[in-house]
Amino acid sequence: MRRPTKYTMSARLYDVISFEWPVYRAGRESAFELLNLPAGSHVLDLGCGTGLNFAGLQRMIGPTGSITGVDASSQMLEQARRRADRAGWDNVTLVAADATALTSADLGEAEFDAALSTYALSLMTPWQAALDSMIAHTREGGAVAVVDMQRPVGRAAVWTPLAKLACRLGGSDIEAHPWTTMTPRLHDLSTRSVRGGHIQVRVGTVVSRPAAPSS
Repeated sequence: MRRPTKYTMSARLYDVISFEWPVYRAGRESAFELLNLPAGSHVLDLGCGTGLNFAGLQRMIGPTGSITGVDASSQMLEQARRRADRAGWDNVTLVAADATALTSADLGEAEFDAALSTYALSLMTPWQAALDSMIAHTREGGAVAVVDMQRPVGRAAVWTPLAKLACRLGGSDIEAHPWTTMTPRLHDLSTRSVRGGHIQVRVGTVVSRPAAPSS
């Protein structure tokens, strides 16, 4: 995963400068609602960054569940570890790895009940490989959730220049649309479109999985 250098350099400020509360929190909350995971679930958070998904996931899975966060930036993972430690979440494991080239050496033989990626696939090259990994490491019957961005639509299209600027500053490809390849590969796909269509949320069920790379 090629996380932009600016994210590595500004990891400590990321939560402040990422427009989380006014804009992007809505996508995360929609994903949590659609996932509706039971207590005790084991979740893979791909491209976890500073751990902004952790609180929402913890509300569902509780102390008997677990979160495995993967990110290529050690600085972002440092902030994620601080977040988990401050909250007393001892069920969080963090892995420094390229999400586009995950192998069993990175995650062991873990099989997750759900995999989640929020605003991360559009940062990656190739993002298709990261989505493959999410599906490959999720058990059959488990859930895969993707939250990412596109140009606003309808009346909200007037905000397109601002949306494009935000994505460019963050290193995201607003034209990537990584959720579009989920339809033929996952069943029972649920859809949400929020913030004028700028944020797209998809959650689907794994019925058959590609083999996870062994090395």
